[in-house]
Amino acid sequence: MYSVNAPVPAEVKEVAADLRPALSEFARIRERREQTLLVKRVPADDRKQLRTAWQTAQDALAGAPVVEARVAEVDTFENPPNGSSPVVYLAVESPGLHGIHQRLCEVFDPVPVMEGGDDYDPHVTLARDADGFRGRRAVENVDGRQVGPVTWNIEELYLYDAERGERVDTLSLPA
Repeated sequence: MYSVNAPVPAEVKEVAADLRPALSEFARIRERREQTLLVKRVPADDRKQLRTAWQTAQDALAGAPVVEARVAEVDTFENPPNGSSPVVYLAVESPGLHGIHQRLCEVFDPVPVMEGGDDYDPHVTLARDADGFRGRRAVENVDGRQVGPVTWNIEELYLYDAERGERVDTLSLPA
């Protein structure tokens, strides 16, 4: 899977690290290097298609400004549309990021139930997959917890290859 992502600053990663002990009941806990902020999935089956898709994304984002983002709360997806559950995440507040997401949805079809209309919920995943009573208790320990707050400017976006876990290219947003 390829996507357009926004960098997660060190301060957000520190908030996530502080929460790690409360997430010990989860089967999958994201490491610092794995913490990303998904903006929009990009349809491409290979690197050749990816180059074309990335150019389309860059054209759609031409002139998109730097946007502010804020993390202040832990939230959960009890029944996410794909993957194991529950998912615990840092909720990201950013009207500007929603605007960037919408621009990308105009050139790439939104993924149903995840990206269209009000379905886009920007977040930084912390952990997922906790079963039974211990899992419910783990969710109760962090769901709705106030953190930070951490506010930052998103000054760049990058094309991300999830299979390889690497950035492919970067796009700077004008100040």
